Amino acid sequence: MAHPPARPPGIGVGTWAWGNQLLWGYDPSQDPTLEATFAAAVAAGLHTFDTADSYGTGRFNGRSEALLGRFVSALAPAHRESLCVATKLAPFPWRLGRQGYQRAFKASKQRLGGRVDLVQLHWSTARYAPWQEGPLLDGLADLVQRGEAGALGVSNMGPRRLRAVHRRLADRGVRLSSLQVQLSLLAAEPIAAGGVAEVCRELEIQLIAYSPLALGLLARPLDQQTWPAGPRGALFRRLAPALGDLQAEMARIAVGQAGGLAAVALNWCRAHGAMPIPGLRRPEQVEQAAAALSWTLSLEDCARLDGLARALDARMPANPFQSD
Repeated sequence: MAHPPARPPGIGVGTWAWGNQLLWGYDPSQDPTLEATFAAAVAAGLHTFDTADSYGTGRFNGRSEALLGRFVSALAPAHRESLCVATKLAPFPWRLGRQGYQRAFKASKQRLGGRVDLVQLHWSTARYAPWQEGPLLDGLADLVQRGEAGALGVSNMGPRRLRAVHRRLADRGVRLSSLQVQLSLLAAEPIAAGGVAEVCRELEIQLIAYSPLALGLLARPLDQQTWPAGPRGALFRRLAPALGDLQAEMARIAVGQAGGLAAVALNWCRAHGAMPIPGLRRPEQVEQAAAALSWTLSLEDCARLDGLARALDARMPANPFQSD
């Protein structure tokens, strides 16, 4: 499974939790901590920040983009220039036609302080409304060709759909810059033989790994006795009993390395050519992620982790919008 890149990708920051009450218990009182987390990430060299127009639950819809835009705008100009600000637009049923994203993109760009370096289709509609996707992609390509967005990416696509989208955009002269998929030791399908990671290498598309820590489970100390509240806790309790061998191997690799278990999980993604974008909410989490940049997995350690990942019965739930 391992195809070590000549130069491992960097590490970015996911902001799904910024504004999400349901899964992450967001409260506006956390905003100063989130701002400190952002500042620590920039200082540590984590320069890609990924958000979406659908991030933020209930009355906090759009909060993630708004917070990221506010934090970016407060930076000195030289620091702002080093960042990649990425967002994803959801193909909601009412967003139709080549102009279907115009209002949404304008709103996202405004929340983000006037800047979108990478605009992404949040998921493929090929499985349930195939007629919707093509015009929306054409609209996103228009934004890139007009210079309103820096680059175009997609998310939650499998090998067949990715090839089809790549061809469609190439015919227009627009480069498909990136693909974002769920990828972790508990969701290793993208790096299997014939998986989407192979297509990304072939077509020179950047692979971005979301949920690389499996919602935090892979960074959880082995002796921790408490569980998160709500749905995350229920998922952890279901998966954790089957992870003994994997966690023991991760702990062995982590000895003498910076960043602990989280860094092992992140470097496994990097060893497979993917840029992980862990969700970071506290400065100490930034320290773990940044520490992973100081070392890489050996081929032998990566192979052992690959084998353990293949053998697992416990896996992260698949994204229901993931296409083939």
